[in-house]
Amino acid sequence: MSGAPDPPDGGYPEHLRTLVERYLESLDFAAQGLRAELAEAMRYSLLAGGKRIRPVLTLAVAESCGRPPESMLPTAAAFELIHTYSLIHDDLPAIDDDDLRRGRPTCHVVYGEDVAILAGDGLFAEAFSLVLDRQEAAASTLVHVLGEIARATGLGGMVGGQYMDIVSTRAVDVDLRTMHELKTGRLIEAAVVCGALLCGAREAAVEEYRAFAAELGLLFQIVDDILDVVGDSESLGKTAGKDAQAAKLTYVSRHGLAGARDLARQAHRRSRELLDRLPGDGSSLAAVADYILDRES
Repeated sequence: MSGAPDPPDGGYPEHLRTLVERYLESLDFAAQGLRAELAEAMRYSLLAGGKRIRPVLTLAVAESCGRPPESMLPTAAAFELIHTYSLIHDDLPAIDDDDLRRGRPTCHVVYGEDVAILAGDGLFAEAFSLVLDRQEAAASTLVHVLGEIARATGLGGMVGGQYMDIVSTRAVDVDLRTMHELKTGRLIEAAVVCGALLCGAREAAVEEYRAFAAELGLLFQIVDDILDVVGDSESLGKTAGKDAQAAKLTYVSRHGLAGARDLARQAHRRSRELLDRLPGDGSSLAAVADYILDRES
């Protein structure tokens, strides 16, 4: 993938985001009777918009390998369901206590804390069902995909990283990079790796995709920390300045704003260098990396 070109329009791969958006809109979770309100709460948060970075990455890997992106929509969508579940739970009063997400009231504000908890739980379970019931692949491949997702979301991934984030205000020995590798990076990493697995990549190649995605996850979190300081709530679609108010450990609090920006540029450069080692046309993957560096929300 040496010298991976940019997409024709030089921007975010909207053609992949559109595929994801349409697929998500088609999900109704077949809930009836009293459960229909729970499904409504799940869809409320799921369809709130956004760039759909995680599923777009899965589809971008398919595209780079010459596979139809549509063939991986169930797995790609599963990552957005899991990401949305994590946002619903993060916003709860017991954790981040936020009332704004993607420019509108958070799930617990609209439906109550009890329903929001269940909506997150439901999205997490439905994500696994999507892969099991709808993803066309060999059984052995699906086992690897589901294992990757499970590891990325448990104590060795997103949930473990979220716990480290919660205790970071009272623990002086929290490893900042490890915390964010788990909390943010592992799900981004899994989105890329699962795309590679579904394309039939061998173990050595999978690890090259993993290395690229790890830098991408680091870049995403550093920029997220920067935006919490320099962004405004209207642009971000969530409450700005929450990290400082909660005295959270971030790349800005540890390295300063200028230092964090330098780290972001370094992570972006490393991600593009690692991308150049991967096979196929990585223009959409490159576009996502560039968007993450320059994003304003």
